[in-house]
Amino acid sequence: MDIAVFHSWWTVLLVVIFIGIVAWAWSGRRRQSFDEAAKMPLEDDTSGGVTGERNNG
Repeated sequence: MDIAVFHSWWTVLLVVIFIGIVAWAWSGRRRQSFDEAAKMPLEDDTSGGVTGERNNG
């Protein structure tokens, strides 16, 4: 097998994997979990620690 053929198959495989990941990320079944993850930094953290103070190191 020639190295050019190997590189061609490798490129095709990586493109198929990329398209699969994009399809998975944009699927409707994942929307709710991605929306929750996107809002996570904006939610208040009330799980413990000192309230009202920040530890800056």
